[in-house]
Amino acid sequence: MDKLRAMQTFVQIADDGSLTAAARTLGSSLPAVVRNLAALEVHLGVRLFNRSTRRISLTEEGKNYLESSRSLLAAVDDAETALSPDANEPSGQLSVTAPVLFGQMYVAPALTRFVQRYAKMRSRLVLLDRVVNLVDEGLDVGIRIGALEDSSLVAQPLGTVQRMVVASPAYLRRHGTPTHPKELLQANCVRFSAATGPWWTFYEDGRKFTLPVTGNLEFNQVAPAVQACVADLGFGMFISYQVAPFLAQKKLRRVLQKYELPPRPISVIYPHARLLPVRTRVFIDWIKRELVL
Repeated sequence: MDKLRAMQTFVQIADDGSLTAAARTLGSSLPAVVRNLAALEVHLGVRLFNRSTRRISLTEEGKNYLESSRSLLAAVDDAETALSPDANEPSGQLSVTAPVLFGQMYVAPALTRFVQRYAKMRSRLVLLDRVVNLVDEGLDVGIRIGALEDSSLVAQPLGTVQRMVVASPAYLRRHGTPTHPKELLQANCVRFSAATGPWWTFYEDGRKFTLPVTGNLEFNQVAPAVQACVADLGFGMFISYQVAPFLAQKKLRRVLQKYELPPRPISVIYPHARLLPVRTRVFIDWIKRELVL
């Protein structure tokens, strides 16, 4: 058995989610992929995937072996790359994830410029508004907003963001500028149900407190909620990057700044590994330069 080939096959199956898709990606036949996986499982003495007629999923042993396999394959990739005349020229496939709106506004343009700069790169951006397990979902790098709790990941800071209350200048002229969050109880507040919902959190004298705001508009996506505030329909609570263009254009104004929660970090995250592929290292350096927040 070619152990390295079998390990590459195993990782590709985990990334693609099926034997057929892995065979297509590897340019191999389905029987060859099945044989490689079977030989690896016999060699290791464990089952790496749970298989049924409809789906395939990693076993616990498979999840543990996947991270080790990625590290080993990355080391092999680095060793081979170091011998080439283009040792610092990244190549291959890179998968990145980020929150939906932040990814659309900042990460997608930065990744596009990255691929334009490095012609040998192939990149995939997955935008999701949920915490993603990078290893389980076959992702190399993530952009995360908030504190990192997973000790199996490395985080490098990109900047900070702030949750803030905003309203349009016209709305403030008609209804006045609040001086304390309690005044929002009598105001029309545009709510974003996927985040703060009807409860908005503030900070005063070292303590958090929440208020149950009300209003005649609620959205499950942030973009239309922001647009409603731009259209003079009320106050909204958003993360700073979500409203940054409208603040710069003076279509929205920030209020109640002294009662805002402490800033939250934005980080580029990736799994612990003794050696990272050149493409991953170069992209991390790239995104740290590109996203100055």
